[in-house]
Amino acid sequence: MSEKTNESPIGKILVGATHGTDTPAFRYLTLALGNRHGLIAGATGGGKTVSLQLLAEGFSNAGTAVFLADIKGDLAGMSQPGDAKPPFVKRAQEIGVDYQPDRFPVVFWDVFGEQGHMLRATVSEMGPLLLSRLLELNDTQEGVLNIVFKVADEQGLLLLDLKDLRAALNHVAANASEFRAKYGNIAPASVGAIQRQLLVLETQGGDKFFGEPALEISDFLRTDRDGRGVVNILSADRLMRSPRLYATFLLWMLSEIFEQLPEVGDLDKPKLVFFFDEAHLLFDDAPKALLSAIEQVVRLIRSKGVGVYFVTQNPLDVPDTVLGQLGNRIQHALRAFTPRDQKAVRAAAETFRKNPAFDTTDAIMNLGVGEALVSMLGAKGAPEIVDRVLIAPPSARVGPITPDERAEILRASKFGGKYDTPVDRESAYETLDARAKGEGAEASGGGWMGTIVGGVLGTLFGSKRGKRLTPAEIALRSAVQSAARSAGTQIAKQILRGTLGGISK
Repeated sequence: MSEKTNESPIGKILVGATHGTDTPAFRYLTLALGNRHGLIAGATGGGKTVSLQLLAEGFSNAGTAVFLADIKGDLAGMSQPGDAKPPFVKRAQEIGVDYQPDRFPVVFWDVFGEQGHMLRATVSEMGPLLLSRLLELNDTQEGVLNIVFKVADEQGLLLLDLKDLRAALNHVAANASEFRAKYGNIAPASVGAIQRQLLVLETQGGDKFFGEPALEISDFLRTDRDGRGVVNILSADRLMRSPRLYATFLLWMLSEIFEQLPEVGDLDKPKLVFFFDEAHLLFDDAPKALLSAIEQVVRLIRSKGVGVYFVTQNPLDVPDTVLGQLGNRIQHALRAFTPRDQKAVRAAAETFRKNPAFDTTDAIMNLGVGEALVSMLGAKGAPEIVDRVLIAPPSARVGPITPDERAEILRASKFGGKYDTPVDRESAYETLDARAKGEGAEASGGGWMGTIVGGVLGTLFGSKRGKRLTPAEIALRSAVQSAARSAGTQIAKQILRGTLGGISK
């Protein structure tokens, strides 16, 4: 090998070096092909987290923003310089690179607001498909939820948090006879089941996740003053106690990225790389419609300059339609203790382009910690022949950080004032409550449009206050009020669609 270095060639990320051959060589991930997605797989303890951190550091150094979920708390260490652990120093010497500690620009996020800035979505942004999966609804209940979203859209009801959704559910249930002819049956039992599932979600902390201010995806796509991509770390140790919430949340985020980012084609490096750890949770028991949506997002999001990297134990955790799109692969050891395990190992081996120098199946079962089978996309976009590679050591700390270290980073962050304080503006709950009390815009022309109407009526009839109006004047006043209500509804809808991109997605 060449003389020791700690820098990758321009346009590449160092993954590691081959060994066990007469001519060991470095292996790289090509940044221009980083949006062709990837897979990091292997049994627990084989080194998946280190490989994930190594790639995240490489993308950050190249100026690409990163999002990842920190399930065990180990990845938070990217915010601190590496501590030169003997195994990492030894590994650097083995593959012929210098070990130089480094730290990376990090922003911490947390759905519960405990270990990072609050990360929220509105109910309308989540949409009925993902929300149905989150609530584990059956087809009939999902149909009722779709009706609720449709009615909310037509009536200009903002669905921001769980109390808005509950209010809209009650509204649809109370007026079921009115909506049934247009949308189909709305069974009280289905509405009750949805309400019960919302209560379960609330006890899991889901009420904190829904609301405002909602995340602006552009806040992920940042670099620091040195031009390095910011690493956005979701503190997910508590979130993982509710696997369905974790998987649905990350899928929502991925879909929002897909919806909001413009088409850019193939760039010299991705704009954002999204690491999806514990990826099997995304696909377990997912209905066909959701699997089709996931496949479509993964297939098309690369044109937005986004790379998606799934991290899981076995490649078979990922459906074939998605697995076939993951061009950059790092496979750590798998163990074959049962016939089912042996079948999984053979299937994993068959996903690689074979290397005549060794048997891929045997190699997967005999890989050491920090060792992997690596196949990246070559210059022409075709998978390279698989190699047995010693993974390079990350530069930042591998492991957790102290509460004081985390607090210091949060204090220095620019996002505390933007996301940490919840906002509860007028939405479906308040609107429907006002209607029930006879104080809504439909009843009295209140709100901002009511102010305008009041001014017009005051001008027209102010001099006659306390006097009986003529029939013509009564008709004119009624016409003004009716027109104002109609205009208010239409203008409100236009404003909502302009600012939210459509209340339902």
